[in-house]
Amino acid sequence: MYYHFLDYKPPLWLRNGHVQSVWPTLFRKVAIAEPVREVLPTDDGDELHLDWYRQGSDRLAVLSHGLEGHSRRPYMQGLARALLHDGWDVLAWNFRSCGGVMNHQPRFYHSGATEDLHRVVQHGLARGYKTAFLSGFSMGGNLTLLYLGQQSEQVDSRICGAATFSVPCDLAGSADTLALPSRRIYMQRFLRDLQVKMEEKSQRFPELIDVSGFENIRSFHEFDDRYTAPLHGFRDARDYWASCSALWKLKDIRVPSLIVNAADDPFLSRQCFPESRAQLGAHVRLESPRWGGHVGFVEHARDGYYWSERRAVAHARALLA
Repeated sequence: MYYHFLDYKPPLWLRNGHVQSVWPTLFRKVAIAEPVREVLPTDDGDELHLDWYRQGSDRLAVLSHGLEGHSRRPYMQGLARALLHDGWDVLAWNFRSCGGVMNHQPRFYHSGATEDLHRVVQHGLARGYKTAFLSGFSMGGNLTLLYLGQQSEQVDSRICGAATFSVPCDLAGSADTLALPSRRIYMQRFLRDLQVKMEEKSQRFPELIDVSGFENIRSFHEFDDRYTAPLHGFRDARDYWASCSALWKLKDIRVPSLIVNAADDPFLSRQCFPESRAQLGAHVRLESPRWGGHVGFVEHARDGYYWSERRAVAHARALLA
């Protein structure tokens, strides 16, 4: 199943960032056992919904999904299956309001909600695991790296490292990229899903959340200015993006961490490909395959694994070795 590799070389018809980004969502199905669901309470009277895949290992992998994703998306289940096969227990968690259950508080989730990730990691480790490995996709990748950067020297000694994929570590630049006319189809999909959530929250908290005119929102700048920033204590969208972009915290990370961002990713800005050691620090490695799209890295292999899953497991194996 696993092999040594230096780059990702998909079939010719998959050498397109848009095809890679859409294909898994439309066509991939992952055969994996039903997880055990757990509800984890938070200090502010909210709750997080966790999916556990346990097989008696002393090693735990914690997986974080992307914007408007959830723990049972194919990319989450694909990596969970690969890590299970390689001997890990897996904990895939849902951000607040994700996974089919609306959360209780006016706030929902955002790219810098590291307190929730910390709660999940510590809850998992409290079960007696000796080692933890973190992985995240897209927004979940930014969240994972930001968390490790914030923890820095105080990071739990049981966390051996991380592998992240398609990471918008420059939130402002990625928001600008997704605002381009050529990315309109992606932006419309995100806003359509977010509108449903904000309408439900508006019914619960009409004094805080107004959805009138939502149909006129066209970008994350407008959405984050109107909703994300005020609901989570930021001045505006720019303040939110500056505070929660992992790019500025990479140099503070103290465990071996991998960023895999495809060069043809239609969601990422140029700043999402930091190359200088001053930005990356001593413990972060950037890999930028020519192809892969956004959370794509499709591979038509007989065993059903995608390239990103092989890469994550190889990184985890190297950390253990």
